[in-house]
Amino acid sequence: MSQVMTEDVDGVRRLVLNRPDKLNALSAELVDTLSRRILETADDSEVRVVVIAGAGRSFCAGYDLTEGDDDPATTLQRSLDRLLEVFDLPQPVIAEVQGHCLAGGCDLMMMCDLAVAADDAVFAQPEIRFGAAIVAHVMPWLIGARRAKELVLTGDQIDAETASRIGLVNRVVPRDRLTTETMGLAARLALVDPRVMRLTKRAVNRSWEIAGFRQAIREGADLGSTVETDPAPERSEFERIRREAGLGEAVKWRDERYTP
Repeated sequence: MSQVMTEDVDGVRRLVLNRPDKLNALSAELVDTLSRRILETADDSEVRVVVIAGAGRSFCAGYDLTEGDDDPATTLQRSLDRLLEVFDLPQPVIAEVQGHCLAGGCDLMMMCDLAVAADDAVFAQPEIRFGAAIVAHVMPWLIGARRAKELVLTGDQIDAETASRIGLVNRVVPRDRLTTETMGLAARLALVDPRVMRLTKRAVNRSWEIAGFRQAIREGADLGSTVETDPAPERSEFERIRREAGLGEAVKWRDERYTP
């Protein structure tokens, strides 16, 4: 079964991350499949709006930490390239978020143009807690440097209402209405002339680019490469526990260190 399911409904293309048993963790196969779907969609004149969703109880818990690492600098830049494909997609992209939206999953959500969150969604970029690098430092551009620093420097988790209040997501809806509300928003966007929509999205994105967005996140990934190539003691211990006891125990160790 494909790790990304595709469904077209009245000009809206739903791309559903499909590793529910792994909380839709971003495996190499999933990332490559999503990239192909995104690039195919860019050239499809029948698609006016894209929704990225996650199967099961979570949107995406981040990158699959059980997979082997390639060269860290190459891996970070390749991952950033894949995320920028979402940012650069001509059609507007809506993230449909429930459950966990963590680390690389949070990066993916933030690269989308809009985000609708279920009331059970939780958000965090916990990479700093185990000596890892954030792939895409998009958060300061969405919520400002002060709030972003608090979240990325602590790795703290926030709920959906907080995410909405600080501007990380657009709206919060009941979990049982998440798909209905997201598709309703997508249907409204699909009514707009596609040429006007694409140019308007491009104009808004261009304002970020003129302010240095693309250069900033590229340089952020470069700095992250240094983090990844010179592992901190916390990263080494996290990896040791993961190898010996499994990812669940490693995550438990990571989070317990920050529990008051």
